[in-house]
Amino acid sequence: MPDRYDLILRNGTVVTAAGIGLADIGVRDGRIAAIGAVPGSAELDFDATGLHVLPGVIDSQVHLREPGFEHKEDLATGTAAAALGGVTAVFEMPNTKPTTTTPEALADKLARAAGRAWVDHAFFVGAAAENIESLAEMERLPGCAGVKVFMGSSTGSLLVAEDEAVRAVLRSGFRRVAVHAEDEARLVERKALVDGGAHPRMHPEWRDAETALRATSRLLRLVEATGRRVHVLHVTTAEEMALLARHRDLASVEVTPQHLTLAGPECYDRLGTLAQMNPPIRDESHRLALWRALDQGVVDCIGSDHAPHTLDEKSKPYPQSPSGMPGVQTLVPVMLTHVAEGRLSLQRFVDLTSAGPARLYGVARKGRVAVGYDADFTLVDLAARRTITNSWIASRCGWTPFDGFKAIGWPIATILRGRVVMHDGQLIGDAAGRPVMFQECGPL
Repeated sequence: MPDRYDLILRNGTVVTAAGIGLADIGVRDGRIAAIGAVPGSAELDFDATGLHVLPGVIDSQVHLREPGFEHKEDLATGTAAAALGGVTAVFEMPNTKPTTTTPEALADKLARAAGRAWVDHAFFVGAAAENIESLAEMERLPGCAGVKVFMGSSTGSLLVAEDEAVRAVLRSGFRRVAVHAEDEARLVERKALVDGGAHPRMHPEWRDAETALRATSRLLRLVEATGRRVHVLHVTTAEEMALLARHRDLASVEVTPQHLTLAGPECYDRLGTLAQMNPPIRDESHRLALWRALDQGVVDCIGSDHAPHTLDEKSKPYPQSPSGMPGVQTLVPVMLTHVAEGRLSLQRFVDLTSAGPARLYGVARKGRVAVGYDADFTLVDLAARRTITNSWIASRCGWTPFDGFKAIGWPIATILRGRVVMHDGQLIGDAAGRPVMFQECGPL
């Protein structure tokens, strides 16, 4: 008797660890049950002819602003943007209001996401002076993506600036620590450059390359002393990449599509404060250095650092304007354009956006197209030519720094545990995202 499946993807070009080729995929009970020639029938036969079937994209750095800042974004709108952009899982940052620094705050976010999140999700807990002793316990809680450290002040109140405090965090748990590496003392020292008002192109002058390098250098020394794994988020400078390349045993590395695609001063002249984020978009020499590091294998993953603010907030004169920009919905088409233009291979894109995040954070059953794994797929048309516009953006902020960007490659469908949640630009069904499971948090 032929096998019966819940879903069969037919005739897609499937990207697996073994290579790229035409295959069918059979899905049963939310997991991949067969790859190759899949005889049998299914409740849903999905014709993927002409599409590439990628493992579901994981965006491991987003700020969804709930609770406390729902006028910018919330868990429903932010995860809808993710699904529309071909992203199947997001890891959300702790600088909300209240901050995610207690088990109760983590549980509140998980409760808020239930029935409202369109994609699977996990939440970072923020390191702070008052919770260092309890970080290891919180790392084991369901739905916890890990610990986030802000070495330099950014959006929100979380800050762990001094070496002794960072050392205490690194000694207090067991999972990889995600770090925003900017040196707070240098930020305070250089703030006078923009006090009283300045052009946004001064943002990378205030938060200069040395500010980032000092923090990353300090972090690596502390890691050597404690043995804790760290993940340096949104690396922006040539100097940091050279340093991190010499310390592959200590730290993993993230870059963002924005830092790989935009460069100052042009982006500040064109976008003004819409180009303002922390760490800053830097000049072309740093952008090219990020690509060299990516080509040489120094970069482990790409995260969007989706951090929406309203246009009214962004219209404030610099530096009163907040730092951050949306990105979860545009990650896939922007990076596929780089694939189309020959800057990276499709396999490397998959490693940076699926296998890489899963490997770094110990995600269970995600990040690969393989039998037994969750049936999470990002289906893309590599030949599609579309223009990214503000009107396409589902985030509550309603804008993107990539408005007008001519993309080559586009997400056509988002499939989450065998359920089609987006097809041809439309959300389908109900929001049914679940907490991501991690291998290092006890029994699955």
